[in-house]
Amino acid sequence: MKDFALTLLLSAALSSALPQEIDWDAVDALKPIPTASIPVVSAAAAATTLPINTASAVSAVSSAVLARPSEAIIAARHVKFHVARAILATRDNDNSTATDNSKCAQKPAADDTPDAFGQTQSFAQTALKASTPAGYNQVYVNKNGSSEFIYPYLGFTTLDSYDTAKCAKRCDAVSGCQSINIYFERDPSVEPAAGCTDPSSSTVIKCVYWGSPVTDASTTNTGQWRKNFKVLIAGSNGYVNATHSKPPGYNEPISLNNSAIIAPPNCRGYETYMGVKIFQNKPFSIDLCASACSASSEYNRAHPDKTGYFQTCQFFNTYILYNETQAVGQYCALYNETWPKDFATNFGQFRNGRKFTLGSSWMVSNSTADLDKPRGCANGQTCS
Repeated sequence: MKDFALTLLLSAALSSALPQEIDWDAVDALKPIPTASIPVVSAAAAATTLPINTASAVSAVSSAVLARPSEAIIAARHVKFHVARAILATRDNDNSTATDNSKCAQKPAADDTPDAFGQTQSFAQTALKASTPAGYNQVYVNKNGSSEFIYPYLGFTTLDSYDTAKCAKRCDAVSGCQSINIYFERDPSVEPAAGCTDPSSSTVIKCVYWGSPVTDASTTNTGQWRKNFKVLIAGSNGYVNATHSKPPGYNEPISLNNSAIIAPPNCRGYETYMGVKIFQNKPFSIDLCASACSASSEYNRAHPDKTGYFQTCQFFNTYILYNETQAVGQYCALYNETWPKDFATNFGQFRNGRKFTLGSSWMVSNSTADLDKPRGCANGQTCS
């Protein structure tokens, strides 16, 4: 399956001191992630899934690095990178059905109103009592909005009951699913149209799948108008898969939560930062960054400079970058030396009055020992 969007950008890493703050050139080269169109269920329960082949995505990253030697120019003590892009249009998944005007012959009951839905106490009670699925962490509970501006949207199913465990189990069966959002939704019984602008309502329990972690700040979808019918959301809970794989050839990932590494020059005065790669509309995966790191080492090892010197990727820090509440993409910073957690001092930055924050940050070091060992000092230690 082709990727919706992939942006790779590696920036210069010169011998002079350069801070590894957010690479604005890389961010500016990206396109905004489109808002997912989650269908309103009308007439009958509907479901969609958009699974992504994560193994193919990881392989594609490695191939992209190895196949573009002109975009990975290696020289002694420095690396230069260029932009490569591949954008595919997002898909519209509108499952709305044709209107059966005969079902509008009877007006909605007196208590079938948006206000009545919003005052239904059982929705909040159910959401507050819901258990956190095994292997997941609860991110938010009992919101009146569902998540949006998360990437990539992987579809949804409807449930017969507010069952968080069943929702998580279905997420586990969808390739690339990293988090779920379960909620009650006030939907029209038929698609509103001329002659039937405000049909009676039905309450649907949705289980929505996302390829990256949902956040509390992402619950901004509070409903919509369909003609004169008001779609509403209640009892919205969000959960994130707490498990992550350990990429082959790498040590166990270490969580940095909402911070990122800023490494100083090493003991010989050289930058260890090799550049950044940003992935968009692909399921968040530590393996993506590991693949890019390994492929960079493989190419560099096969193309040393005149003295036989080459840089290898020993360490990376990957996280999701947010522009206010909107996800920008998976950020992947590569380094030729491993740095300890003490250097995770970047908690986000302001730019043009907007706050860019970090989330789901992980640091991972190479475990291939001398095969990929860089020259000079490591771990930020001072030379004797």
